[in-house]
Amino acid sequence: MRSERVRLFQTLPHACGYYAERTAQNLVIDPAAPQLDRLYGPALERGFRRAGGHLYLPHCPQCRACTPCRIDVEHFAPDRSQRRCLRRNADLEVRECIAGYNAERHALYERYLRTRHPGGGMDEADASDFRRFLTAPWSPTIFLEFRRGARLLGVAVTDVCLTGLSAVYTFYDPDETARSLGTFAILQQVALARRRAIPWLYLGFWIEGHPKMDYKRRFRPLQIRTTDSWKTMSDITD
Repeated sequence: MRSERVRLFQTLPHACGYYAERTAQNLVIDPAAPQLDRLYGPALERGFRRAGGHLYLPHCPQCRACTPCRIDVEHFAPDRSQRRCLRRNADLEVRECIAGYNAERHALYERYLRTRHPGGGMDEADASDFRRFLTAPWSPTIFLEFRRGARLLGVAVTDVCLTGLSAVYTFYDPDETARSLGTFAILQQVALARRRAIPWLYLGFWIEGHPKMDYKRRFRPLQIRTTDSWKTMSDITD
C-alpha cells in the first residue's frame, strides 16, 4: 500500500467506544478507492481494521490506548483454559459458510446485541444494519458457523487475506455463555489459518487493562504493533 496512491481521511472527533469520558478520531482509507480488495492485506499489516466497507485506524490526539494485535499462528499453543474450552465445545460442528444475511443469523445477531450491548446504539439492528456492518462487496469474508445439530449457536465473521485472517466480529447465543464461544471462535480461526497456511490472525485492537479488550493477551505468542513495526508482546510487557 503506497501512501502516495491512497487517500487517507481523518474523521471528526466522536464518542469513544471504549471510554465514555474520551473522544476518538480515526484515519480511514478512501472508501471509494477502486482497489480496496488489494489494499486490505497491506492495510492489516499496518494495523488497520475493517468495519463494514471502511478500513480504519484509531488516530486520537490525546490517546494511544488502541494497539493493533495479531496471533503468531505457527507458534500459537492453547493454554490450559483454552484447551478446556475446546473440550467443552467438542459437540459443536464448525462450518465454513458463504458470508451474508439470512433470517437465522440475523435473529441470533439481534439477541446477542440486545443482551451484550443494550442501549449501545446497535441493539435494534435490522437487515441492512447486519449487511452494512459485517460485510462489504470487496471484502474476502466467510462466516464460521458453530452448530449443535441444526441449532445455530455462534458466527465468527472472518476475513481471509493471503497473509492474514482478520477476526472481524463474533456473535453467539447469549444463553450459552458457559461455553466461552468468543474464545472458541478465536481458536477456530487459528485452526482455519493453519489449514490455509496463513501466518497471522489479526484480532483488531488490544487495550491494556480494559475489561473487554485485555483478554487478547492470553493468545500467545501475541504481537502488537508499535509505531512502525510488530513486536512480540512478551518482549515489551514481561
